[in-house]
Amino acid sequence: MSQHAMLPARFDHVGSFLRPKYLLEAREQKAKGEITPEQLRLVEDKAITEIVKFQEDIGLKSITDGEFRRTYFHIDFLEQLGGVKTDIPVTIRKPDGTEELAPPVMRVIDKVTHAKQIQLADFQYLKTQVSAGNTPKVTIPSPTMLHFRGGRAGISKVAYPELEPDFYDDVAKAYGDELRSLAAAGCTYVQMDDTNLAYLCDEKMREAARQRGDDPNELPHRYAKFINKVVAQKPPGMLLAMHLCRGNFKSTHAAAGNYEPVAEALLKEMDLDAYFMEYDDARSGDFKPLRYLPKGKTVVLGLVTTKFGEMEDKDELKRRIEDASKYASLDQLALSPQCGFSSTVHGNNIAVEAQRNKLRLVVETAQEVWGST
Repeated sequence: MSQHAMLPARFDHVGSFLRPKYLLEAREQKAKGEITPEQLRLVEDKAITEIVKFQEDIGLKSITDGEFRRTYFHIDFLEQLGGVKTDIPVTIRKPDGTEELAPPVMRVIDKVTHAKQIQLADFQYLKTQVSAGNTPKVTIPSPTMLHFRGGRAGISKVAYPELEPDFYDDVAKAYGDELRSLAAAGCTYVQMDDTNLAYLCDEKMREAARQRGDDPNELPHRYAKFINKVVAQKPPGMLLAMHLCRGNFKSTHAAAGNYEPVAEALLKEMDLDAYFMEYDDARSGDFKPLRYLPKGKTVVLGLVTTKFGEMEDKDELKRRIEDASKYASLDQLALSPQCGFSSTVHGNNIAVEAQRNKLRLVVETAQEVWGST
């Protein structure tokens, strides 16, 4: 087992921030062909410089680019892998006559490869903006996203007559190549965002997996092996974390349920350094699943919600941290908001001021619980 790296601080955040209006307008202009991709990138650069300063002013130690260059937290990355294709999102007409956009579906149409360096240029820019002593963090989607959404049917039978071991090996190798390219540029902290394990806590989602021909009890263990193929390729000195998300599109959630069905596979079997777990409301159940956390790993408790602006009570947060520490040692816990503030370009129903106040609350509470380190 490799030596597990430490988080930059006892307080952290998941990564995405509300997009400033001028950035959304520039994206709109680029979509219409009114400005070039290069011009949009300069606007993104300006917005990222501002969001880095925003994070550092609050006192955060791990700093992201707010995911300001992305539309969706997962698709923008995954469709840049060789062999992955996104179908154009289609408009669905509902029985009541209203229309809604179905999320784009990703399919694996050929062997999966690391066709190009995906996050490198974005990381290099972020790194130039982050002050010495702080850690630039890169967020990427979990490799399980390539399997869970479409199941076997979403993966070419020509490229992969069998999923074991070739499909999982190829995806892990592509991820390994990406992590190595980031490490060579000085990146020491990568977080993988995973909705699938949290979805497997939800009976409706478990049933959907059964319909696709997967066993929801077996999947977490298979995904643990899959993630470990990626971890095995992790460059030395890099901290690899996973954020478990239950859906966050425009302040909604897609899944509910206690972590118990996946806790053992997640905490015990995956060789990750840290886990960001959503615990902002009753949907997540109790802290009992934390009993599976082995020594040398950290769970970042997502106790502060990013979905709504009402502020949490600091004493209540401390009580909940104490409650969690009955199952996992306090020195293996940390604090964060439960998700990003804007998993997709659309943003949550929360004001920029609330975004600042919530992050300040996380930093202050963590400093009072664990000391100022």
